[in-house]
Amino acid sequence: MRIGLVGAGRIGASHAAAVAARPEVDEVLVADIDPGRAAAVAGAVAGARPAASPEDLLAPGAVDALVVASATASHPDLILGGVRAGTPVFCEKPVAPDVPGTVRVLREVERTGALVHIGLMRRFDAGYARARQALRSGELGDVHRVHAVTCDAAPPPAGYVPTSGGIFRDCHVHDFDILRWVTGREVEEVHAYGANRGAAYFAEAGDVDTSAAVMRLDDGTLATLQGSRYNGAGYDVRMEVAGTLGTIAVGLDDRTALVSAEPGAAFPEGRPWQEFWSRFTPAYEAEIAAFLRMAAEGGPSPCTVADALEAVLIADAADRSMRMGRPVRLAEVREEAVAA
Repeated sequence: MRIGLVGAGRIGASHAAAVAARPEVDEVLVADIDPGRAAAVAGAVAGARPAASPEDLLAPGAVDALVVASATASHPDLILGGVRAGTPVFCEKPVAPDVPGTVRVLREVERTGALVHIGLMRRFDAGYARARQALRSGELGDVHRVHAVTCDAAPPPAGYVPTSGGIFRDCHVHDFDILRWVTGREVEEVHAYGANRGAAYFAEAGDVDTSAAVMRLDDGTLATLQGSRYNGAGYDVRMEVAGTLGTIAVGLDDRTALVSAEPGAAFPEGRPWQEFWSRFTPAYEAEIAAFLRMAAEGGPSPCTVADALEAVLIADAADRSMRMGRPVRLAEVREEAVAA
């Protein structure tokens, strides 16, 4: 296969290596708005070479599949460019900077039947997959509680925050997607909170660096969420699913960013995770393998634009709830999305 990749930043470079390592891939063409950056990434990856421009990869037949890892604002046009060329597309989350943009992409993808896979990689993490299986098989009994945690070891740079969409859309969209995927339920209502405990640039951008939310699912189950941009212990991503017959924990391994206060307890003993790629490398690799399989075999998509929209709607409801100081029902944001 001949794969095009747009975006030669940090995650684009990591994706380029993951794609090139696949046995079914013969060549990776790397493009970026900065040709020098594309050349640098292509030069560091065996089997890759630079493309003249992102537009060159959007021509019909130019590549067998397209990977989009560029800046968020460019995602809609690149996805739709691939769709119009008849090329299967993988795009890092989000689909678009906002809900109307996501809906616009969804409508064209559904109209054409195009193959598009959105990169919400936790669906490919072994721990989350095990939790999903335990719940769906009845091993946990009736679910009574779900708790999710996503905490960064260090905050993003100040220049990133104003265009990130805020902590719920940028960071917790992964929690919202995996909550739906693991439980098979939909979120009906969110009551979210935020606080600023660190650098002033979060508040100056209208964002927060600390977050919490309570979500009511459509079967009455309560799910809770906590997050932070300042987790000095390390990068911490976990989920607990508790039922009448048992509780399962995702992300509780020897590199979990916590210590026990109990006398004599040594777990965990490993060095805590510090950032997302190393924590989720197997998931990213499995995600790319699934995308290439979809591209070669004709589908289905492991994570559709419709799936991504649902996660974004929850994030939008959480952001509104935080700003308005009240619970927000998903029906409120969904009605606006449909009308967009």
